[in-house]
Amino acid sequence: MALAVITAVLLTGWLPSGVRPESRWFLGVIGLVLLVLIAADPGRIDRSTRAVRLLSRLLLGLLALSAILSTALLVHVLVVGGSLTHSATRLLLTGGAVWFSNNIVFALLYWEVDGGGSVARALGPPEYPDLAFPQHMNPELAPPGWRPLFIDYLYLGMTNALAFSPTDVMPLVPWAKIAMALQSLISLAILGLVVARAVNILT
Repeated sequence: MALAVITAVLLTGWLPSGVRPESRWFLGVIGLVLLVLIAADPGRIDRSTRAVRLLSRLLLGLLALSAILSTALLVHVLVVGGSLTHSATRLLLTGGAVWFSNNIVFALLYWEVDGGGSVARALGPPEYPDLAFPQHMNPELAPPGWRPLFIDYLYLGMTNALAFSPTDVMPLVPWAKIAMALQSLISLAILGLVVARAVNILT
């Protein structure tokens, strides 16, 4: 989870000017919150304390805000035009970075909320999961006591963003359906606009 957050921060910092939050302190605040969170829980960031939960939610909110700003700025540049639209390679790399950052944020959202959060899932599997993994629907596919890890939620986010629909993980509750639908729409907008403008530049 920490590695995914660091990757999202680095990707956002790498984005060209005009497609990333311009406040110099913004990414620093995200990094500081992550360091404090790791220091408070150096294991798997799953301790059930109010402070750790608040820090985890704050970190998710900051990353979501960063992803929203980057996505909005990228769409604005693609529609209005700018120096970024003069190079297909640069445009594809930038669009890919924004797209991947969004997927990390949604993976963190799924990981943070599913079944009451990582702590609740560690203490015991929920009677009715919010997201049904194949191992939930067919327990014979997994060892006893199996529970999804962060990599499972990252895979869910990636496949949902590429297929624009559920693949092997089914949303069972309203928040999960709304989140997956929103992620699909954002992914479709980013990929569609970036590829279309890149093809236009090349031709």
